[in-house]
Amino acid sequence: SGVLSLPDSLNLHREQQMPNKPGEVQMYSQSELRTIEQSLLATRVGSIAELSDLVSRAMHHLQPLYAKHHGTGTPVHHKSVSLYWEPEALYTLCYFMHCPQMEWENPNVEPSKVTLQTERPFLVLPPLMEWIRVAVAHAEHRRSFSVDSDDVRQTARLLLPGVDCEPRQLKTDNCFCASRKLDATATEAKFLQDLGFRMLNCGRTDLVKQAVSLLGPDGINSMDEQGMTPLMYACVRGDEAMVQMLLDAGANLNVEVSNTAHKHPSVHPETRHWTALTFAVLHGHIPVVQLLLDAGANVEGSLEHGEENYSETPLQLAAAAGNFELVSLLLEKGADPMIGTMYRNGISSAPQGDVNSFSQAAAHGHRNVFRKLLAQPDKGKSDVLSLEEILAEGTDVAEKSQAHLGSSRNSKAKLKALKEAMYHSAEHGYVDVTIDIRSLGVPWTLHTWLESLRTSFRQHRRPLIQCLLKEFNSIQEEEYTEELVTQGLPLMFEILRASKNEVISQQLAVIFTQCYGPYPIPKLAEMKRKQISRLDPQFLNNKEMSDVTFLVEGKPFYAHKVLLFTASPRFKSLLSNRPSAENTCIEISYVKYPVFQLVMQYLYCGGTEALHIRNNEIMELLSAAKFFQLEALQRHCEIICAKSINTDNSVDIYNHSKFLGANELASYCEGYFLKNMVVLIENETFKQLLYDKNGETPGQDVLQDLEKTLATRIQSIHLSSSKGSIV
Repeated sequence: SGVLSLPDSLNLHREQQMPNKPGEVQMYSQSELRTIEQSLLATRVGSIAELSDLVSRAMHHLQPLYAKHHGTGTPVHHKSVSLYWEPEALYTLCYFMHCPQMEWENPNVEPSKVTLQTERPFLVLPPLMEWIRVAVAHAEHRRSFSVDSDDVRQTARLLLPGVDCEPRQLKTDNCFCASRKLDATATEAKFLQDLGFRMLNCGRTDLVKQAVSLLGPDGINSMDEQGMTPLMYACVRGDEAMVQMLLDAGANLNVEVSNTAHKHPSVHPETRHWTALTFAVLHGHIPVVQLLLDAGANVEGSLEHGEENYSETPLQLAAAAGNFELVSLLLEKGADPMIGTMYRNGISSAPQGDVNSFSQAAAHGHRNVFRKLLAQPDKGKSDVLSLEEILAEGTDVAEKSQAHLGSSRNSKAKLKALKEAMYHSAEHGYVDVTIDIRSLGVPWTLHTWLESLRTSFRQHRRPLIQCLLKEFNSIQEEEYTEELVTQGLPLMFEILRASKNEVISQQLAVIFTQCYGPYPIPKLAEMKRKQISRLDPQFLNNKEMSDVTFLVEGKPFYAHKVLLFTASPRFKSLLSNRPSAENTCIEISYVKYPVFQLVMQYLYCGGTEALHIRNNEIMELLSAAKFFQLEALQRHCEIICAKSINTDNSVDIYNHSKFLGANELASYCEGYFLKNMVVLIENETFKQLLYDKNGETPGQDVLQDLEKTLATRIQSIHLSSSKGSIV
C-alpha cells in the first residue's frame, strides 16, 4: 500500500507525537491522535456535515505527509499546500459513503415502501483513508490543486466493486491545472489563456476577438492542457455559429490534438491526433461536420498518405456509432472505408491487426451502415444478399460472390478488411452481419464459424444453425486447431444433445464423420499370453486322473487343479476355498456348458488357435473370459467382435462392452459410430442409445464418450507434430 496505508500512517503519527529533541513541541496530543485515527478509519457517514468535518480533520493531518512524499522530502506546514476538496466532490463522496442499510435498523419503525437496503450491498466498505488516498492520486495525475467530483467517481470505480461510473470525459469548461513550479509570469499567462477558453466556451460569438487576445502567442489556434483548440471545443458542443466565427477568424481546420506530454499533460489518451472534424463526428453534430467539410477539412482526419495510422478516422467513428447519415456524408466527400488503424501499443487482439470502417460497423452490429460502406468502392448495390436469400441458396451464393469479389480492383485489400470485419461481427454476436460478409465470398475461419454457431444456438435460430452446419466443409483441414477440440466439439455435441431436429442431427453426423477422417479405426492387437503349464488336450474333460469337477447346467466337466491354479486368480480363488477332498465339485451357474467347454479348451491347448467359436457364442465367451480373468482370451473375443461389427449389431456390442468394462472394445465401437454416423443416425436403436438416459448401463453418457473419442482422434491425426504419420 501507499504512504497513507494504515500501519505506515500510524507509525508516522507516533513519530510526530514524540519529539526527537528536548524542547521540541509535540504536533498532536493523545486525544487528537485518537480523533485522527477515527477520521481515517471511518467507513460511512450519515450527513454531508459529518463527512465535511471528517475530511477536514483527515486532510489537516495528511497534508504534511503529501508534501513530504511528493515534495522535496522535508515536511512543510499544511497551509503551504493548497490541495482542497471542491463542494461537489464532498457531495459525491457522501453519496458513496452514506450507508442505506443503517436507515431502518429499528424494528419498531415501519420502513418506507421503497428502501435502499439492497442498492449497494458491500460486505466491506473502504475507510475514508482509502477514499482520500485514491482521489488525491487522481487529482495529482491531472496536476490539479483540487479534488473534484469526477476524481471521487473514478475512485469509486476502483474501491467499490459493481459501481460502474463512466470514465473521465473531456471538460469543455477547461479548468486551470498548471504545474506548481510555474513562475509568476507563466502563471499569469496560463490564467489569461484559461479565461480566453472560458469566454469562447460560453457560446458568445461576440467575445471571439477579445478572447483570442487572451490566448497567447498562438492566438486562435492555442492549445490548452488537454491539447485541444477552441475550434475543437466548439465542435464537441456542436455550436455551429461559434465554429463559423472561429473559421472566419482564421482557425486551423486540420490541427491535431497534441501528443506532447510535458506541454499538454492532461491530454486524453484516446484523442491523440484527433482533429476538429473527428470531435464533431464523434458527437454526431451533422451540421458542424458539413460546415467543416465545406470549409476544406481533411475528411480522413489526421491521416497522412502512406504513413501508419494510429488514430481513428472520422468515418470509423461514424461507422461505430451507426450514424447512417454521417457515414453517407463522409463517403460522399471521399472518405475511404478501407483505411486501417493500428493499435497504439502494437498489440492487437484481432487476427489482422488493423481496425477499419467495415470492422467498426460489424463490431457494433450496424448492418445498414455496413452495406453502405460496402456499396461505396464499386458503387453497386448487389454485393450483399439478404439473410433469407443466403439461407435459400446456400454455399452457391458464396462461390458466386467470391467470383465477384475477385474481380474488383482492390480485391486483396478489400478481402483483408472484410476478414477483419467478419472476425469482429462474430466476436460480438452479430451473426446476421457475419453471414452477410460470408455471402461476399470471405472464407470462414474456424473461430468465426464457431462463434457464429454459438450465437445462433443461444438465440434458438434453427434455420441459421442448419446454414452454418452446411458450411463446415468449406473450412480447410489446416484450420483444425486446438480450438476445434476445446471449443468446437463441446458446442456441437451440446447442439446434438439439445436438438431433436433430424436435419441438424444429420448435418452434425456428417461433420463428426468428416472430423474423424477417412483413416481406419485403430485395430485391437492380440495380447501376448504368458507361458503357463498346460496339459495334453487328451486330458480335456477326461475323468481319468482329474481332481476337480465343475457342474455346468447340470453336466459334469472334469479338470485338473495343477493347470487351473496357474490359469488366473479367479480359478485359484475358486479352488483355494474348497476342502482338500479327493475330488472337489464346484457348481458354475452363470456360464453355459458349450461356452465353459471353450474356456477349458483354451486353457488345455494353451491358446486360441484351436478354438472354433460360433457367432452366437462370442458375446457369452467374452463375458466368461472377463469373469474368469483370462485377459488374452478376452482380447481375442474383442477382436472377433470388432471384425464382425456392423450397423445392426454395433449398439449391442457397445452396450455389452460397456457393461463388462471392456474399454478397448467400447472405444473401437465409438470409433465405428463416428465413422459411420451418417448411416447410424437414421437407426432408431442408435438414436435411443444417444438420447435415452435410462439405458442399459446406468450412468452411461454416450455423447460424452463420443466427444472424448473424437477429440483424441483429431489430436492424433490433425494436431500431431509428425504430420505424415497417423496414430
